[in-house]
Amino acid sequence: MDLSLFFFADTAATAGCYDLLLASARFADANGFSAVWTPERHFHSFGGQYPNAAVIGAALAAVTERVGIRAGSVVAPLHHPARIAEEWSVVDNLSNGRVGVSFASGWHKVDFVVRPENHADRKQIMFDSVETVRQLWRGDEVKFPDAEGGHTAVRLYPPPVQPELPIWITAAGSPDTFRTAGRMGAGMLTHQLGQSHDALASNIALYRSELAATRGPDARGHVAVMLHTMIGTDRDQVRDTVREPFSNYLRSSIDLIARDTVGAAPGDFDLSRLPARDKEFMVRLSFDRYFNDAGLFGTVDDGVEVVRRLRSIGVDEIACLIDFGVEQDTVLRNLHHLGDLRSRIAHA
Repeated sequence: MDLSLFFFADTAATAGCYDLLLASARFADANGFSAVWTPERHFHSFGGQYPNAAVIGAALAAVTERVGIRAGSVVAPLHHPARIAEEWSVVDNLSNGRVGVSFASGWHKVDFVVRPENHADRKQIMFDSVETVRQLWRGDEVKFPDAEGGHTAVRLYPPPVQPELPIWITAAGSPDTFRTAGRMGAGMLTHQLGQSHDALASNIALYRSELAATRGPDARGHVAVMLHTMIGTDRDQVRDTVREPFSNYLRSSIDLIARDTVGAAPGDFDLSRLPARDKEFMVRLSFDRYFNDAGLFGTVDDGVEVVRRLRSIGVDEIACLIDFGVEQDTVLRNLHHLGDLRSRIAHA
């Protein structure tokens, strides 16, 4: 089981807002972690300091030497596929061949301010973009509509270092997305927001079944699961440390915890009309679920048990989301406990 770091901060962009990212990336680079994932989100404090994962990836390439630099995720319908390929080829060169990209269809309507025409057909656009980026990455010429009503063939410059771009598909829990990713031969990046352990296990089985059917029985793919994470020396102390900041984090994305607690999809109902006491009840329920069953919290021994449980259903990597509001010095101080967990499971 690999461990990587994942970022999706709920903070306004201020001086020093990338300090935790850069310091943690250096730690991951020096301590055997597999990758650092950064997202794409626009025009919102929740994740909004990451509007372009390629720009962040270029910065990470400059301060690391070994760790993978991954988008978690590129919202493909917001971009021309040639621009996705160009930007990530630059980062691949800057990092000497360490990039990977998880593609997402997106869902938040505010993100689509930049490409509103693509919202309705966003899933198909995402899958089409993956194949186009793959073609360009391999050095093929691809024709696109030009300014004069015709088509012009273009080739990728600079050419990337890696002959194949490592690709994942981001899934929130839809079985169809897992099946499609398997048919495409891509990896899976997923989470347990509204996705129970049993549902995750079922979806991974669907993914690997499609992968084997289309890519051969030896094809395994790669499944990464994002978990909110803090490892320390005492479980109760960790709970006390994360309770307030993580609860605030949950409040800042009430749509997600509605899906988590009552199964509501985005837009199902107007959450702003819920009484405050009901919202707080949802936050408390969600906190308990994450801390006990759907996160990576507690001691190294607790972490080993989480790893064992996820490994048994076919998970290959835990992407540890660490920037959910705990004070920066505390996060950095506790990273060495996460490093101890990585060392322990590496030899298990």
